[in-house]
Amino acid sequence: MRWSLVVPVKHLGRAKSRLAPALGPHREGLALAIACDTVAAALACPAVAGVFAVTEDPRAGAELAALGAVVVTGEPGTGLNPALTHGARAARWVSPEAGVCALSADLPALRSSELTRVLAAAAGHGRSFLADSPGVGTTLYAATPGSRFAPAFEGASRERHLASGARELLVADVESVRRDVDTLDDLTAALALGAGPRTLRLAVAVLEERTP
Repeated sequence: MRWSLVVPVKHLGRAKSRLAPALGPHREGLALAIACDTVAAALACPAVAGVFAVTEDPRAGAELAALGAVVVTGEPGTGLNPALTHGARAARWVSPEAGVCALSADLPALRSSELTRVLAAAAGHGRSFLADSPGVGTTLYAATPGSRFAPAFEGASRERHLASGARELLVADVESVRRDVDTLDDLTAALALGAGPRTLRLAVAVLEERTP
C-alpha cells in the first residue's frame, strides 16, 4: 500500500513558541528547517505517494513546494484536526487509492527507513496511530482506503486515539518517527538521533551564538 501524508505546518510566526527563549530570532527559521527536513525524509520514503503540506504561511509553502510537496491552503482555521481533515480531503481527491496518514511536521530526525516500517504496520489496520516518545501524544495517524479519517491530535492524544478504536502501532526501533520537537530538551534529543541537514545547520549556529 502507498500513502498520502498530510503534514500540518503552522504559520511561522506562531510556531515553536516554547522554544522562543532559547532561540530568539532563530525561532521561525528553525520551525521551517524542521518542517523541511521532515517533509524531505517523508518524500524519500518508497511507501509515500505524495506529501500534502497544509499551511497558510507563504514562506513555508514556497519552501515545501520546492521540495516536492503539494501545498494545501484554505484550511478552516478552527484547529489542528480540522486542518488535517481538510488536507486529507485534498489527498483523497488526488490519490483515492492511497491510504491517508497525518504526520507531525516536527520530526527533524525522521528516517525514511523507519517511516517505511511504521506505514507497513499501519497497512494492516483500518485506523492506527503511533505514540510520541513520551507516550502521551501522537506523531502519526493513519487510515487505509475506505476507513474513516478522524484524527484527535493535541495534548494527551494517545488516550483519545485509543478510545476512538484506532490501533496503536507498537513498532520497535522507530524513534525518529516518534521524536517530535516542542522544547529544547526535545531538540537536543533529536540532534542526538541525527537531525536533518537544515535543522542541524541552524541548531549549530544557535549553539555557537549561545557559547560564551
